[in-house]
Amino acid sequence: MTIRPLHIERAALGPRPAPIAACRRMSAEAGAGNAGRGTQRGAARGPRFRCGMMIAGFVVAAGIGAAPGVSAQVTDARLRNARAEPQNWLTYSGDLGAQRFSPLREITPANVAGLRPAWIYQALVAGPLQVSPLVVDGIMYLTEFQGHVVALDARSGRVLWRYNQAIPANLLALGFAPTNRGVALRDSTVYVGTPDARLVALDARSGALRWSVPVADNAMGYAITGAPLAVGDLILTGVSGAEAGIRGFIDAYDAKTGTRRWRTYTIPAPGEPGSETWAGDSWKTGGGSTWVTGSYDPALGLVYWGVGNPGPLWNGDSRAGDNLYTCALLALDARTGAIRWHFQFTPHDTHDWDAAQIPVLLDASVGGRPRKLVTMANRNGFFYALDRATGEFLAGTPYIRQEWAEGLDAKGRPIMRPNAEPTDTGTNLTPNLHGASNWYSPSYSPLTGLFYVAARQMGSRYFKYPVSYTPGRYFLGGGEAEFGGDTAQGMVKALEPATGRVRWSFPLFSPPWSGVLSTAGGLVFGGTNEGQLFALDARTGRPLWHFQAGAVTNTNPVSYAVEGRQYVAMTAGGVLLAFALPERPRAVVP
Repeated sequence: MTIRPLHIERAALGPRPAPIAACRRMSAEAGAGNAGRGTQRGAARGPRFRCGMMIAGFVVAAGIGAAPGVSAQVTDARLRNARAEPQNWLTYSGDLGAQRFSPLREITPANVAGLRPAWIYQALVAGPLQVSPLVVDGIMYLTEFQGHVVALDARSGRVLWRYNQAIPANLLALGFAPTNRGVALRDSTVYVGTPDARLVALDARSGALRWSVPVADNAMGYAITGAPLAVGDLILTGVSGAEAGIRGFIDAYDAKTGTRRWRTYTIPAPGEPGSETWAGDSWKTGGGSTWVTGSYDPALGLVYWGVGNPGPLWNGDSRAGDNLYTCALLALDARTGAIRWHFQFTPHDTHDWDAAQIPVLLDASVGGRPRKLVTMANRNGFFYALDRATGEFLAGTPYIRQEWAEGLDAKGRPIMRPNAEPTDTGTNLTPNLHGASNWYSPSYSPLTGLFYVAARQMGSRYFKYPVSYTPGRYFLGGGEAEFGGDTAQGMVKALEPATGRVRWSFPLFSPPWSGVLSTAGGLVFGGTNEGQLFALDARTGRPLWHFQAGAVTNTNPVSYAVEGRQYVAMTAGGVLLAFALPERPRAVVP
């Protein structure tokens, strides 16, 4: 592998900012090992760079100046028409409809075998990378463990600036690791959530802090691990923490000021619609976290967001009823946050089968009639197609072997099998708590008309036990013993979105923790727990390429282009790898 540095003249970077405190020169190698808490660095041309202090304990990029190419504003119009900019990856799922499809077509089944690493970035903070990087005009923005933000040259991987979050020593992380899955971009600002439940806005050119607002109280179990979503002049974020008995919500903040514009609780209070589905005061600790990024239909003005499990997790005795809006999909008015409709996949969940999966928007023919769909490969093992304007149930079918429901009725409500609830002696059931799918992304290709999902096949023995609520402590009421080994398996499946019928299936050695990307070149990219990054033929599922990355992949692949060259970026462990075809030889002019 040849890593070719990108040489940029100082004039292209803009004026060098004046240092706020004394700067010291150091080698790039020494700087890479010095990522202290509360620091931020900027790389200059060549092997050396400068760093400088800013107030509030953060360090701004003093050697880089403004990052090149970010003078163009990431406007709402650009986000709405992201597909028209195939060289960029402007939002978490690539477009507001969350299809995770790249219109780039340089890499194809005919040449993908030649794919090679173009550059590699090693995270400075220990912890696996689960990020979906964003790319705009040649600059890549990614997050590391705990929500630290890095801007890279997307052609070479060279660090442009870095922003380190100030993480409190008493950080509370119940039910999740303090990971981070990415940023949002709007105008010239980068937005990121933090594990101590803050929303932070940074200058996209320099990484300088613009504002930071508290979203919720981390001491109660709240956190933010998902990427925000830019919708118009709003920045939307969800929260984690259902395992601590929080009351979940979705927030919208003014993109310029950080002022909260609306909040929609996922657990209704007494007197609100849905409150009748909670017994007594159980709603107060009802859970319903919103920890995975949603999608948006600008034409309908609706935001779609999945809601997590109820609390306590495995013991539902104290919360009789369906427990709205847990394990449901919400369609929200983007301007006000009002719930326009909801669809609950798993009423009164006692298995941790939350609906925190990506809602994918697409258009398809259902029963000979064109329909605007929102689709989801749910954690409970069923694939669903709903009318995204009304929430009408159109289709639902299992996409793995599941043992808890006889099927779905005409309205999509599960027909429960007897003896499926957790008990004090244990109940064997499939899927396990991690479900048939999880936080990682599926993909939809408008060229093949297929919905691709990395599926998990694993069962477990579910237990329950008495539990009482203590703020800031686990609120579970049970547990599970999963059935691993040879009985557990994974696969990438291609589904017909109108019916859920499986078109093809590619087996994986173990249940995956990586999403998939489809491309106009006719490929599906993904990764495995065993460190294999791979490409499949999008029409047949035939394997065409693989690369052993040497670490478990918790990745959502993205694709972008710089100067006409297509890249595919994926993570493995604490490393991000950008792959490309070999560059064509350039003619030498005598």
